[in-house]
Amino acid sequence: MAMASTVKVVLGSIAFAIFWVLAVFPAVPFLPIGRTAGSLLGAMLMVIFRVITPDQAYAAIDLPILGLLFGTMVVSVYLERADMFKYLGKLLAWKSMGAKDLLCRICLISAISSALFTNDTSCVVLTEFVLKIARQHNLPPHPFLLALASSANIGSSATPIGNPQNLVIAVQSGIPFGDFLIGILPAMLVGVVVNAVILLCMYWRLLSDHKDEEDPAVEVVAEEDVNSHRFSPATMSHLTSLNSQEWNSTLESMNISSSPNVNRYRNHVEALRNRANASDSEIQKVPTAPIEESESAGNTTPPKEVASDGSSLRREENVSSKSVSSLNGFHNGDILTSSEGKEEWKRVLWKTCVYLVTIGMLISLLLGLNMSWTAITAALALVVLDFKDARPSLEKVSYSLLIFFCGMFITVDGFNRTGIPSALWDFVEPHAQINHIGGLAVLALVILFLSNLASNVPTVLLLGARVAASAAAISSADEKKAWLLLAWVSTVAGNLSLLGSAANLIVCEQARRAQHFGYNLSFWSHLKFGFPSTLIITAIGLTLIRG
Repeated sequence: MAMASTVKVVLGSIAFAIFWVLAVFPAVPFLPIGRTAGSLLGAMLMVIFRVITPDQAYAAIDLPILGLLFGTMVVSVYLERADMFKYLGKLLAWKSMGAKDLLCRICLISAISSALFTNDTSCVVLTEFVLKIARQHNLPPHPFLLALASSANIGSSATPIGNPQNLVIAVQSGIPFGDFLIGILPAMLVGVVVNAVILLCMYWRLLSDHKDEEDPAVEVVAEEDVNSHRFSPATMSHLTSLNSQEWNSTLESMNISSSPNVNRYRNHVEALRNRANASDSEIQKVPTAPIEESESAGNTTPPKEVASDGSSLRREENVSSKSVSSLNGFHNGDILTSSEGKEEWKRVLWKTCVYLVTIGMLISLLLGLNMSWTAITAALALVVLDFKDARPSLEKVSYSLLIFFCGMFITVDGFNRTGIPSALWDFVEPHAQINHIGGLAVLALVILFLSNLASNVPTVLLLGARVAASAAAISSADEKKAWLLLAWVSTVAGNLSLLGSAANLIVCEQARRAQHFGYNLSFWSHLKFGFPSTLIITAIGLTLIRG
């Protein structure tokens, strides 16, 4: 593409620079409006500066990507409500054999969950579980937090729904879900193993020096924290089941209601009612004359026989009322137990339906159906199966992320129209051919640099079509390989520094704000591990990815 006019180049560069600053540093002092507003500001400036027309701006918004992103977020909301991530958290501590075993489990579970449910979601819901388990066993948190964030990034590279840049690549390239998975899965599996080995080598002594002793007090507090955990930005809350006291009381009421003593209570109540009726008839048969004579004599005290019968009747009536109320209590216990049982079965059935719909969505994606409409269909199926107002669940979707993508699509398209990205790529392209090792290394370094400078999604939007077109000139297999390499390198590049990916920032922020277990993961402690890990794992993946 030829360079645009000088005015458009300058104004387009200014608009893109404003977008970049607010996307990378959302709380800059002179304009602390955040990433979402920053992307909209960049898009608006592109139109106001006439770098692109309003119609071109609307056309730049990629609706299939937004639909796929929305659908996967809704599915993640319902999976969280169905306790999927709670079960994953429990799996971390199940029959754990020490600190090193725990670190390897975190790497594996984080990678798999990120490939299926996006890396950001996995990091949000698993961070507090990791902190809880580390503190419960008196272990230093930061090796496990690094394992969570880095493995989430590596694992998310394997599927189109693992992270936002893969969504963009899958839609723009047209690579089917199954081919995408098969192309990157070997590199992802080896990368997760190598990542775990690097963490073990760096922190072997630290993990060996700390005693693996459980602290019961920490465990109790952590359970409460995990159960009350809130999801941000797509806010979620865990649903808790009956506690032990409620369960014991329910069992007791079930035992009492089924006991043969209830029959004796019923017989006793019937006997009391019969005696009460007999007493009433006896009272009616008492002669009134002696009573009138005693009243005329000024003695208002009733005869002893009548008085004793009346007091006896009152006592029997009191006993009768207490027995009847006790019997009613047993009936109520039966009703409550029955209703609780029905609610529990409904809950289990609903959770099963959520898991089946999710599995059906993954199978449909593997069969090559349209990814956007498959995700949206699965989301709407879950909404219908929930059979209640969907507003609380839909409010947990991160609409700010969808708006950020809209503004970013327009801003990047405007910057592309200035001709600057094309001119830079024309300079790099002769040295970045993927059909030889030197060109592959240069291309990987360019993607690594831009992904950490401008973030991975804008990098994919800027380079994707150009890298694919350059590879297509060699062969169609190389075109597919170029897309997969772009997905792999731009995703793993997020492990280089703390600011490299949103997953890293989520783990850092969640760890810092965790109640009772707060921990600050510093930039330098992450860089010390992230720099060598990223270079090694990226290089290994380049040799394993095939078109």
